[in-house]
Amino acid sequence: MVVEMTAPADSIEIQNVVASTGIGQELDLEALAEDLPGADFNPDNFPGLVYRTQEPKAAALIFRSGKIVCTGAKSIDDVHEALGIIFGKLRDLSIPVEEAPDITVQNIVSSADLGHSLNLNALAIGLGLEDVEYEPEQFPGLVYRMDEPEVVILLFGSGKIVITGGKQPDDAAAAVERIVERIDDLGLLG
Repeated sequence: MVVEMTAPADSIEIQNVVASTGIGQELDLEALAEDLPGADFNPDNFPGLVYRTQEPKAAALIFRSGKIVCTGAKSIDDVHEALGIIFGKLRDLSIPVEEAPDITVQNIVSSADLGHSLNLNALAIGLGLEDVEYEPEQFPGLVYRMDEPEVVILLFGSGKIVITGGKQPDDAAAAVERIVERIDDLGLLG
C-alpha cells in the first residue's frame, strides 16, 4: 500500500511558538505598567505584566525577575520580531537591554491533517500502551509521546493532529512523517 506522504506534511501549520529570554535585571512591574501603554498588570490574577504586540501578533509575559516569555507567535521570526519591539520599548523607558539577548524556543505547537479518519481504539493498542494515553471519557484525542523527535502528538478521530513540544519547525514535519509511517505499518491508515 502506497501512502501519499506530501498531503499530511503540506498541511502542517504552526499555531504557537513559545520562547523565553531575559534582560538580566529586576523590573518594577507597577511602574512599567504605568509607563508602557497597553500593558496589562493584575498581580492578583497573574504575577507578570502582559504586553501584546499587533504586528506580529504575540504576547510577552514580563516578570519581575527580568525574565520574558513570548507566546502566541506563528513563527520563530515573529518571536524575534515581537521581542525586538519589546526590547525597544524597554530601552525607550531607559531600561538597559543588551543588544541581542539570548532567545530560547521552548515549545512549537503545530497542527496537521492526516487526510483520513482514525480508529483511536485500534491505534491506542497498536502504538503501544506505554507511549499512549487514551481516555475518551476524559479527552476526545489520543495522546502519543514520541521519542524521536521528542514531541507529543494529539491524534483525533477526524485525522487532525496537534504536535507539541517541538523546539524547531522541522520537528513537526519529522513527527508527521513518523506517525503516518507507524499508522500505515499498523494497517490503520484509510
